[in-house]
Amino acid sequence: MIIDCHGHYTTAPKALEDWRNKQIAGIKDPSVMPKASELKISDDELRESIAANQLRLMKERGSDLTLFSPRASFMAHHIGDFNVSSTWAAICNELCYRVGQLFPDNFVPVAMLPQSPGVDPKTCIPELEKCVKEYGNVGINLNPDPSGGHWTSPPLTDRMWYPIYEKMVEYELPAMIHVSTSCNPAFHTTGAHYLNADTTAFMQLIQGDLFKDFPTLKFIIPHGGGAVPYHWGRFRGLAQEMKKPLLKDHLLNNIFFDTCVYHQPGIDLLNTVIPVKNVLFASEMIGAVRGIDPETGNYYDDTKRYIEASKLLSAEEKQQIYEGNARRVFPRLDAQLKAKGH
Repeated sequence: MIIDCHGHYTTAPKALEDWRNKQIAGIKDPSVMPKASELKISDDELRESIAANQLRLMKERGSDLTLFSPRASFMAHHIGDFNVSSTWAAICNELCYRVGQLFPDNFVPVAMLPQSPGVDPKTCIPELEKCVKEYGNVGINLNPDPSGGHWTSPPLTDRMWYPIYEKMVEYELPAMIHVSTSCNPAFHTTGAHYLNADTTAFMQLIQGDLFKDFPTLKFIIPHGGGAVPYHWGRFRGLAQEMKKPLLKDHLLNNIFFDTCVYHQPGIDLLNTVIPVKNVLFASEMIGAVRGIDPETGNYYDDTKRYIEASKLLSAEEKQQIYEGNARRVFPRLDAQLKAKGH
């Protein structure tokens, strides 16, 4: 089985965006604030939005199952207050759950959290628990910067985040560290802010000792880890100067990287530097980079081609990246698959 651990509902029916625009307008003028019940999206509309897009490409490219979360750039935790984020997260998570119900063999939901700048992360726990208990979610997305590019939150090692980590451990949920839209003009959302965040999160985790407190906590750093694999020597050296253990002992029992790297040399570098056990297959298809690479004639985000073309990986190692590692990092997913006889 080929499991894509990084999918977002980027093709949701336009009614979702229209409702969100009304909600944003309602922040300034409460008289136009829409109710959640005013959003009407039928199962047929959901089916059509998936079958013509994600599912079609999954079949063409040869992947089987996608871990599916709300569109990352739409999370926009910096907009409004906690109530705005809470309503928006609930709507988006329900849609991903419904997609999973309509296509149970192809999509499994992962939750966004109703984070809000300066608000205690504890407030996210009711939505997290609902998504696990009612929707069967197998993971969460955690935004280390709800301010949208201004970095007003303490680092991920700060005790402020511990209530989320305690629930992650309790429910065996990994978190993908994933920021949202940048409202800082200095940082392009997908070209700078996302990759900055991946790199920043890794460095924060080097500086702390989070995994001494939570030895089973698991994070996926997306987009191939940002700058991390390319600068592995720098990070090893910094950790050494800080008198931290070797990175393989300090972080690599708890941190994993996905394959959302959109060219062959990048994937080869990732698989040269990072141990195979720490790499999970992903494409983030119909995401940040949707075009065709003129050098290859293939879509940039058709990442399975890069794994298949790798001269570094054995067939067994490829299968680890495609399936084995995801089942180990997402125990709830593994349990769901076993219950279906996979």
